[in-house]
Amino acid sequence: MRAGTIRYAVIGTGMMGREHMRNIALLEGAEITALADPNADSLAQAVAGGRAGLAQYRDHRALLSAGGFDCVVIASPNDTHAAVLADVLAAQKPVLVEKPLCATLEDCRAMLRLAEKAVAPAWVAMEYRYMPPVERLIDKLRAGEAGRLKMIAIREHRFPFLQKIDDWNRFSVRTGGTLVEKCCHFFDLMRFMAGAEARRVYASGAMDVNFVGETYGGRPADILDNAFVVVDFDNGVRAMLDLCMFAEGSYWQEQIAATGDLASIEAFVPGPARFSPDGRVRLSELVVSPRATKQPVREEIHVDPVILAAGDHHGSTFFQHQKFLDMVRHGGTPEVTLEDGMRAVMIGQAAEESARTGSAIAL
Repeated sequence: MRAGTIRYAVIGTGMMGREHMRNIALLEGAEITALADPNADSLAQAVAGGRAGLAQYRDHRALLSAGGFDCVVIASPNDTHAAVLADVLAAQKPVLVEKPLCATLEDCRAMLRLAEKAVAPAWVAMEYRYMPPVERLIDKLRAGEAGRLKMIAIREHRFPFLQKIDDWNRFSVRTGGTLVEKCCHFFDLMRFMAGAEARRVYASGAMDVNFVGETYGGRPADILDNAFVVVDFDNGVRAMLDLCMFAEGSYWQEQIAATGDLASIEAFVPGPARFSPDGRVRLSELVVSPRATKQPVREEIHVDPVILAAGDHHGSTFFQHQKFLDMVRHGGTPEVTLEDGMRAVMIGQAAEESARTGSAIAL
C-alpha cells in the first residue's frame, strides 16, 4: 500500500459492487484490498483482470474480523443491508451503503438506532444526486433561477431490471418493491430539491409487461414495471414520478424538471451507452426556460468518457466516491445520511402501499 492510500473493502461483488470497484480504481490515493460475497462466481468475476491478490471472503463477518481496510462499501442485495450494515457499524469503519438503505422501513429505523452509538460515518449511496446535469439543475435551483419552487416532475423511461444473482430483484420481499428499490433515488431527489418532507403519497402502478407469468425457483415475480406517483410536501411543493421499465427505446432515460414562478429548469439524461443502438455516448443536457423571455437556454453537459465507461449512472458513482473519499480522508459528515436513506424508503414504501390499495397514504 502506498503511503496515504485509503484501503477499501467491498461487501457484495455483483453488478453494482463491480461498478463501485471500477470507480474506486479511478480515484487517486485509493485501492481495494478486500472483498466479500457468498457467491463464488460473483467473487471470481470481481477479481478477474488483475485483481487476484485481493483478500477474498465468503462471509462479510470474516472480512470485518480480518481488518486491513479503512472503509467499507456495501453493495449486497437489499434484504441483506440491515444485517451487514449492523456489523459494519459495530466495526467502526466509515461506510458507503448502496440504496435503498434497507428493504423495509422497520429495518431502516433499526439502523438509525444503531448509528446513534456508532463513531464512524455512514453514507447512503444516492448516485442520482451526483449526475452532472442533475447537480447543475440543483445549483441553479439553489441560486433562485426558478424562483419559488412549486412543482417537480421526474420521468424515467428505461430498460427492464437486469438479471441479478439468484434473481433476487424479481421479488418485492427482497427488494422492498420497485418503488423502493428503483425509485428511492427519485424520492431522495424530490426531498433534496423541495427542502421539505413528504406528507402524502398516492400512486398507481402494475406489472404489465416485464416478467408477467414468469417464475423463478417456483415463485412468480411480483415487482411493478410501471407507475405514476404523486408526492405532496409539507411546504406546498408537489412532485410527480412517471416510471416505465419497458421503454428502452427512449432517447432520454431520465427527464427531471423543477418549475417555479420564474422559470422551469430541466435535466435530460441519456441511458448507458452500452444499451444505445450504436453503443455511442449521448450527451446530457440542461435547459432553463424563463417565463420572462420565453427563450429557453440549452446547455450540453460533458463528462469524461473514462468516467462514463466505469458505470451505468452517467458518472455519478465516481463523483459520489470522490466526496466519500474526501470525507474518509479529512473527516466531516456524510452528504446523504441514514436519515435521508430512511426517508426515501418511507416514501417508496408508502407508494407501494398506495399502488396496492388504491388509497392515498399519509406520512
